[in-house]
Amino acid sequence: MAELTTIARPYAEAAFRLAQEENALPVWSEMLRFLATIVRDPKLAAALDNPRLGAAEREAMLLSVGGDRVQGLGRNFVRVLAESERLDVLTQIAQLYEDLRSDAEGVAHARIDTAFPLADEELRTLTATLERRFGRRIDASVEVDPGLIGGVRITVGDTVIDGSIRGKLEAMAVQLKA
Repeated sequence: MAELTTIARPYAEAAFRLAQEENALPVWSEMLRFLATIVRDPKLAAALDNPRLGAAEREAMLLSVGGDRVQGLGRNFVRVLAESERLDVLTQIAQLYEDLRSDAEGVAHARIDTAFPLADEELRTLTATLERRFGRRIDASVEVDPGLIGGVRITVGDTVIDGSIRGKLEAMAVQLKA
């Protein structure tokens, strides 16, 4: 996975620069997300992997499936990926692009795992606290995980804040074994 990310990074950065120049960050987000979804389809992935197809045929196939959702410089971007034999890293390109966009827009994505559903007010309070702590606007997604027993586990980038009962019990078990 790290190797694919390393390969995808320059393409994501190039796409991001193009999107900035066009003032079209959301358009490129949607286009890259759509292309990544297409190449993850098992039937299309198998067709794109056909060794008898050249770069032009792979490009044509992907653009025909993409239709009107891939326009302008996006079509050129697909051609470059096809010629470089890098269509297989579109998923990583889309993710890295989103990371670059989030950084540029001052947004951090937070995953909040909670034992019980959060009320709207609880989520607003928690999000405001996270925004103060990280100094960025927080885009939160909430998942209910009854296995946490109680509390929440929050992941923002590489930072994990585990305030769950299960997390505390696991930490206690480690302490008792030490």
